[in-house]
Amino acid sequence: MSPRASAPGLFFFVNEYEEREMPTEKKAKIVGELEQTMAKSTIIVLSDYRGVTAPQITNVRRKLRASNSEIKVVKNTLARLAASKAGKDALVKSLDGTLAITFGYGDIAATVKALVSAQADAESLVIKGGLLGNVMYGKEQILSLATMPPREVLLGRVLGQMNAPVSRFVGVLASPMRGFMGILQARIRQLEETK
Repeated sequence: MSPRASAPGLFFFVNEYEEREMPTEKKAKIVGELEQTMAKSTIIVLSDYRGVTAPQITNVRRKLRASNSEIKVVKNTLARLAASKAGKDALVKSLDGTLAITFGYGDIAATVKALVSAQADAESLVIKGGLLGNVMYGKEQILSLATMPPREVLLGRVLGQMNAPVSRFVGVLASPMRGFMGILQARIRQLEETK
C-alpha cells in the first residue's frame, strides 16, 4: 500500500506491511511529544484509571509532579505509535484498555512511591505494570520498587560496603606499627623510671 499524506512526515505504520495516513497534524504532534517523553523517561508505569474522577486525577498529578513525574491519559493507538517510534517495543503490547501512563524522569523508586501514595486518594487507580529500560514488569515487581530506599541511601550503602575492606586493610597494616609504638613507649617509660 503506498502511503498518502497531506503534509510530509504524517505517516504511521499499522503493522510492518501496511501504512496509513495520520488523520490530523494535531495527532501527529501528540505522537511526537509522546515519543520524546517516552525517550527521556527512566520509568513508565501503566495504570487502569476507570472510575477515577477529574479532581482525583488532578491530585495524582500534583503528587507526581513533586517526584519529577507526570501522568497522562492518551489514546492507546497514539501511545502505541509513539512507543514504536521511541524504541519501546515491549510497551506496545501492553497498551490496551483504559490506561493512564505515568512517566518518571528521575529516581524510579520516587516515581512509584508517589504513585502508590496517590492511590490512597484515588482507590480506582490500579497499577498494571511498568517499563524499565525496554523490559516490561508486572504489578508486583513495580510495586516492590516503592519499598526501595531512595537512590542516595543505596549509593551510601554501596560506598560503605566498598570502604569497609579498605578500612580493615588499613587497620591490619597499622596494627604492627601500633604494637611497635607501644613497645617503644613502654621502653621509654622504663628507662625514665630507672633514672
